[in-house]
Amino acid sequence: MTTSARNQPSPLVSVVVLALRLVVGVVFVMHGAQKLFGAFGGGGIEGTAQFFGSLGLAPATFWAWVVGLVEFLGGIALAIGLLGRWVGVALAINMLVAGVVVHLPNGFFVGNGGVEFVLTLFAASVFFVGYGSGRWSVDGMRSSG
Repeated sequence: MTTSARNQPSPLVSVVVLALRLVVGVVFVMHGAQKLFGAFGGGGIEGTAQFFGSLGLAPATFWAWVVGLVEFLGGIALAIGLLGRWVGVALAINMLVAGVVVHLPNGFFVGNGGVEFVLTLFAASVFFVGYGSGRWSVDGMRSSG
């Protein structure tokens, strides 16, 4: 990473982190909206709970709310850069469980319901655990002033 004399990331690094944060945050918001509200063809809480129940996750409605809220609110927090490391932990755990319980048995490729997509989101979430939200974020504004 290129840094300036004040040990700040270069503007290019800040743009890259911002872009990754926005894209990954929006992806999580959209998936959370499907689970919570039935938006974009999702099943809402009832459909999500039904699916979780079929996987043996109990209590299914509780876990539907947890996962939906982690994805929706975590995605918003990630997009604006609020509590980036902590949100990254929650989202990484979410993706790890989804990957192992739901997707890994289907192989690698997303077209077959495999682990490819959740593995990518897991890696992006882990990035934010290690790096944080970056300079151009709520966290960055709070730490600079």
